[in-house]
Amino acid sequence: MKVLVPVKRVVDYNVKVRVKADGTGVETANVKMSMNPFDEIACEEAVRLKEAGIVTEIVAVSIGPAQAQETLRTALAIGADRAILVETAAEVQPLAVAKILQAIAQAESPQLVILGKQAIDDDSNQTGQMLAALLGWPQATFASKVKIAEGNAEVTREVDGGLETLSIRLPAIVTTDLRLNEPRYVTLPNIMKAKKKQLDVTRPEALGVDVAPRLKTLKVEEPAKRKGGVMVKDVADLVAKLKNEAKVI
Repeated sequence: MKVLVPVKRVVDYNVKVRVKADGTGVETANVKMSMNPFDEIACEEAVRLKEAGIVTEIVAVSIGPAQAQETLRTALAIGADRAILVETAAEVQPLAVAKILQAIAQAESPQLVILGKQAIDDDSNQTGQMLAALLGWPQATFASKVKIAEGNAEVTREVDGGLETLSIRLPAIVTTDLRLNEPRYVTLPNIMKAKKKQLDVTRPEALGVDVAPRLKTLKVEEPAKRKGGVMVKDVADLVAKLKNEAKVI
């Protein structure tokens, strides 16, 4: 059983995001980058399935600049067997990502594609669903538990009212939520081993995919700073301020 794990290179979640002075986007120069946390969870889950004897091969995929090889090496250090980088300097939006992953899935023929439910840079939460539609495969999103048996995936997912369990036929798409697992610490020996693992590089044009953006960002700006709070003497004073100053009642 082969598993495809798409991973994305994003600004590290510990870094305070800064908007560019010209308002065209987020500052990424000289900023620490790392693997999207949800994708790290997906990679960990694939490795656990392999350790359980269910999966035989894990293929990590990333789309982005040459520096994304670092992210793929992290996936290889976690436990992926080989990696594919679709190198492009262009802004790649969710639909283009889904089309690239569709082309790779058709070439690799995996039985499962497991990826993070969203990336922490754009929070789109679209790629997994779009990929399922393009491939015509069943999908289970926001997974907090995954079981594979007899050609089926039993996925427990988080919904507003609690938990929902789905049984879907393979091949399928699964997107991961935070409570699925806790990714392992990458050890130095595994980092060294990852340097020797296979990493292939291709381009969107070779896959027949047009990555031209369909959406245009007009402006990016930081949220307005919150004003300091004030103390009120009593309930009557609070009601008066809500009515006369905040004008919410």
